[in-house]
Amino acid sequence: MVYKTKGVCSSSIQFEVKDGKVHNVQFQGGCSGNTKGLASLVEGMEVAEVINRLEGIRCGFKQTSCPDQLAKALKATQ
Repeated sequence: MVYKTKGVCSSSIQFEVKDGKVHNVQFQGGCSGNTKGLASLVEGMEVAEVINRLEGIRCGFKQTSCPDQLAKALKATQ
């Protein structure tokens, strides 16, 4: 799936959900080290757990963040 992000430096998030688990997360743009780290941390994790851990995280004064956008993207698959 490709999710078009809103309000963050990254323009989109590409990922797969197989058997309720998150795989192959890739961010287009954003802070490379942070997004690669985030993608690595959530690899193989249950969708619900990723949403629970990441939803609502903010970046500075922004109302959202790349982790929050990933949570929103995963919620859209449910």
